[in-house]
Amino acid sequence: MPVERNPAPVTAFMLIKTTPEWLAMTPRQRMEAFATQVVPAIEARTTGVRSRFYDTEFYSARVTDVWVWEADDHEAYQLLIDALRETPFWDRYFTVVDLLVGTENGYARTYGLDAVTSIAT
Repeated sequence: MPVERNPAPVTAFMLIKTTPEWLAMTPRQRMEAFATQVVPAIEARTTGVRSRFYDTEFYSARVTDVWVWEADDHEAYQLLIDALRETPFWDRYFTVVDLLVGTENGYARTYGLDAVTSIAT
């Protein structure tokens, strides 16, 4: 009898680098552009996605930011990427350097094992 599994959420680490066009704007203009040009496109095209944004330019010359996305499933992630590609975010404001996509504890989930994790004390 096959094992019934819930689809694993998808986590994507989007490694991005700012462009001169983005840096030419003031911080207020950047937030306005993001709020009016990027966020509405995401919200119109997909549901079940969440994100966190990390500044890395003080530690890395390769990427300036890491945008971590969590999607309920692969379809939600695909719709997210399709939405982002239709905005100035993609290749105008940022260059997408790399996408690292996975599922948390995928190996353990596949074999029905407990995940090996650390706990801060």
